[in-house]
Amino acid sequence: MGTPAVPAARSAAPDTALRDQLSNLRGLLMLSMLMTESTDERQILHLATTSVASFGRCHVEGVYFLADGWQATPAVRPEVRAAIEPQIMALGHNGGLVTVPGQGWGWALPVRSLDEYVGHLIVSAGEEPSSDELFLLQALAQQSGVALANARLHAKERTASEELRTANAALAETLGALERTLQIHDRFTRVAVAGEGQEGIATALHELTGFPVAIEDRYGNLRAWAGPNKPDPYPKDPPARREQMLRRAMRDGRPIRDGGRLLVIASPRPDVLGVLALVDPAGAARDQELIALEHGATVLAMELVRLRSLAETELHLRRDLVEELLSGTDEQSALARAQALGYDLERVHRVIVVGGCTQGQDPEAFLHGVRRAAGSTGAGSLLMTRGDAVVLLSDRVVPWDRFRTAVVAELGGGQCQIGVGGPCERPGEFPRSYGEALLALKLQGVHGSDRVVTYEDLGVYRLLGEVGDPAAVERFMRQWLGPLLDYDASKRSDLVNTLSWYLECGGHYDSTAAALSVHRSTLKYRLQRIREISGHDLANPDTRFNLQLATRAWRTLETLRSRPRTAGDC
Repeated sequence: MGTPAVPAARSAAPDTALRDQLSNLRGLLMLSMLMTESTDERQILHLATTSVASFGRCHVEGVYFLADGWQATPAVRPEVRAAIEPQIMALGHNGGLVTVPGQGWGWALPVRSLDEYVGHLIVSAGEEPSSDELFLLQALAQQSGVALANARLHAKERTASEELRTANAALAETLGALERTLQIHDRFTRVAVAGEGQEGIATALHELTGFPVAIEDRYGNLRAWAGPNKPDPYPKDPPARREQMLRRAMRDGRPIRDGGRLLVIASPRPDVLGVLALVDPAGAARDQELIALEHGATVLAMELVRLRSLAETELHLRRDLVEELLSGTDEQSALARAQALGYDLERVHRVIVVGGCTQGQDPEAFLHGVRRAAGSTGAGSLLMTRGDAVVLLSDRVVPWDRFRTAVVAELGGGQCQIGVGGPCERPGEFPRSYGEALLALKLQGVHGSDRVVTYEDLGVYRLLGEVGDPAAVERFMRQWLGPLLDYDASKRSDLVNTLSWYLECGGHYDSTAAALSVHRSTLKYRLQRIREISGHDLANPDTRFNLQLATRAWRTLETLRSRPRTAGDC
């Protein structure tokens, strides 16, 4: 830094001048200490600018920083700003004489530290100050620069320290969250490896979050609960609202709030397998609880897929066993397969055929509806679909009307007819019992539709079905019904069926017309045609008996001729 020419010394007593200089130096030292201890730039500038007058006859015109321009303390006159700013730019970092409007003398004192140039402190006076005064002003400006650099260094250090604290806090939070996530993952991994099932998943989630936990199936039925205050009975949404909630959860793909619960669906495939819910009416669950809930849903989905896969595999194996038994497989082979499934095939069984699937009913839904009804009534667990019916192997005698009512309830209404075959004491007897159940089912119309018919209750139909020579039965039938059968075949009429219902209804016109869903006059016309074509007197008791036996033989033979289908849809 260049040193300006020292003005001529004014006349003064040497001792007095020396004392004044020492006093000023002492004040400058104290001021420097105050500025250096300060970390506020505005305070440093205030101390520097207000102290200028203490070191001579000068006053401050303004402070100009290279990076920030003119400072607010002290205020700068507009004419000074306009006149001095170009001069400062021309002087550069060293400062020097400047022309200040209205003043006889002006100087730009450089404000800088050892490593940094900050700007200029502009001072002015009516006349040029002494060299001692100028020295003090230059020292003041330099100390101001040092103090400002020190304050800025402290500010940077504070900022860096705050940023470090913030980064450390964020890192600690991240590490804590990661550690918590690892704990959640480890807990659910142990549940999955140990095979603790849905109860274990619910318990683990409750222990991790502190909230009561519910696991529901797709329809809202409770499958597992962990925690206090288990509701009894468990509330269940109406189907429409349940479906709406499931669609929203599937669409969002993350936990959603539903009333006082936070829930997520377990859905590894397009269909929903289950729902995992935290009971949180106060809305207190946070990010960690959400993470635990999502981890639990993943493990729950894996568990439900495993259970479904096992159930489907066992169901296929059971279907294969039923198919073999109905087809007449080797007994030892059947017993071995049953033993592998953990099923006792050496108990007395009956073959049950369930028909009457509602139009539009999905065959699989029909099968599962019958399976659930069989499970709830204890009717049996071996079943399969054959044609448009479900075949069940029942190992116990149950109230079959109650079983039929359960099937209708599972299917949501509609028709249901059930045929019950005779008992099977050995696996080789299943085909016989199956044929008996089919016969009972197909002869439903004689006993009234939509009901249960057991083979033992078929009466004469049972005898007709067991006749060793079906040709003899057919000859008897043709003897009494031949002309009517030929007429029906050629004219596509329904006279034999009309006669059968008339005789089964005891000759009552109204009952017969209702059973055939025809008008009374139509029935009378048909009966007259029957008399004319057959030549039989329907009022003769012996004739009526033989005709009724012949019509029952006709029904039995028609049933025996109709073989069950091996495939089909409801």
